[in-house]
Amino acid sequence: MNPPEVKGRVMAEAPEGCRIDIPGPFCLTIFGASGDLTRRRIIPAVYRLQRLGLLPEGFCVLGAARTGMDDRAFRELMREAVRAAAAEGFTDADWTGFAERLHYMQIDYDVTGTYRRLKRRLPALEKRHATGGNRIFYIATPPAVYETIIENLGRAGLSRSEVGYTHIVVEKPFGHDLESARRLNAGLGRYFEERQIYRMDHYLAKENVQNILIFRFANSIFEPLWNSRYIDHVQITVSETDGVGHRAGYYERAGVLRDMFQNHLLQLLALTAMEPPSVFEAERVRDERVKVFRSIRPLPLERLEEHLVIGQYGRGRINGLDVVGYREEPGVSPESLTPTFAALRLYIDNWRWHGVPFYLRSGKRLSAQKAEISIHFRPVPHLMFAEEMEERIEPNTLMLRVQPDEGIRLVIQTKNPGSRICLTPVLMDFSYRKALMMDAYERVLLDCMQGDQMLFVRADGVEESWALLTPILERLASVRPGVPNYEAGSTGPPEADALLQRDGRAWMPL
Repeated sequence: MNPPEVKGRVMAEAPEGCRIDIPGPFCLTIFGASGDLTRRRIIPAVYRLQRLGLLPEGFCVLGAARTGMDDRAFRELMREAVRAAAAEGFTDADWTGFAERLHYMQIDYDVTGTYRRLKRRLPALEKRHATGGNRIFYIATPPAVYETIIENLGRAGLSRSEVGYTHIVVEKPFGHDLESARRLNAGLGRYFEERQIYRMDHYLAKENVQNILIFRFANSIFEPLWNSRYIDHVQITVSETDGVGHRAGYYERAGVLRDMFQNHLLQLLALTAMEPPSVFEAERVRDERVKVFRSIRPLPLERLEEHLVIGQYGRGRINGLDVVGYREEPGVSPESLTPTFAALRLYIDNWRWHGVPFYLRSGKRLSAQKAEISIHFRPVPHLMFAEEMEERIEPNTLMLRVQPDEGIRLVIQTKNPGSRICLTPVLMDFSYRKALMMDAYERVLLDCMQGDQMLFVRADGVEESWALLTPILERLASVRPGVPNYEAGSTGPPEADALLQRDGRAWMPL
């Protein structure tokens, strides 16, 4: 997709009053700058923001990693990365101006002295690019060195700036369990204030995830129905056709519950279930998300199998191609018990959601790639057409599509033309396909530059979600599930279907 025309450094398509504010000047330092995340997501996102006219005149990027490189080598590495990511959106003219803002320094994450070198280098770059002393430190390294980098930034006096702001961005996974998350929060809190900390969950920045709050609280026809009186149940699905790929080292330690449920799925649940804040500002919205986590009913560990199904993919076919099972992936133990699929039933114990089950499902090597939230309304209390109809009338369903084809779909019943009583489901469908949308990383980077923490997770939110999942993970570690138990290209293990069938319900098709 070609980028829009830019007028006055704002998107031309944006209507008056809806245009995106340009942030102030900044210097972005990326730890792990030679790694995959920087090449695939971060630098392409910064490049596109500049190309869309959404960055200030004064900014620069300093890459920092263990790999030995100079500025020229780093720029060439990023050039190839941006060319691959931007496709037709890449031009030599745009790149030349962007590349002049890219710099690099080798750093040893374990040695405080190298951070002092960083502290000495930053003022020269800030003066050259007129960044005003505003600093963003982005930790895009493996999780094992998060605490080390945070500690050394603090010891070197880099957690505060004499002029301007200092923000720190931490990628997921934020901890491995409740204890490690608390330790990481304590390390951050030792040197940074909460207003400086941006815990990344890029799912919160997807366009239709942000739209959940607008849809709920700006439309009076839906909010009165958003409760246990009218909603039967809620399904949240994030399915992937991909396997573990090059992430086996991380995934073997994490598994699907740590990788997807602790952050992405629980955040989607919180946005779906939260109460309306009194005002639309970051801290009030984050307060309400945390309240949801505190209201989730703990699972009965002695009867965990009644609420949780886990699985691991075996061999199968994806898009007509044979694929190997998880245990045959490079870097995976041939006896691995790591789950690649989970289906979970949760209840929220408050007045709004009393008795309404939330079904969460995520897995790798499934039959479709999608992320969606489906709200299943209760059937009508009395069906006056029952004696004249052979088939069952399905209750209304509201679909919030997060990816792909972000949008909203509502299924309603209408009369089929020409018949006496014959109903036809009709789709009311809205799609973002024709709209210009920012990538999730573009959105969160822009918000960090602007000091907006609404799409980022607060310390108590991280710890509450881990408090829910850690007992489950500990319980699962004491049992040996029968895996692999679903074919690649399927919808997951049959036990996941039975989880809903016992309740008289069924999953939305993948």
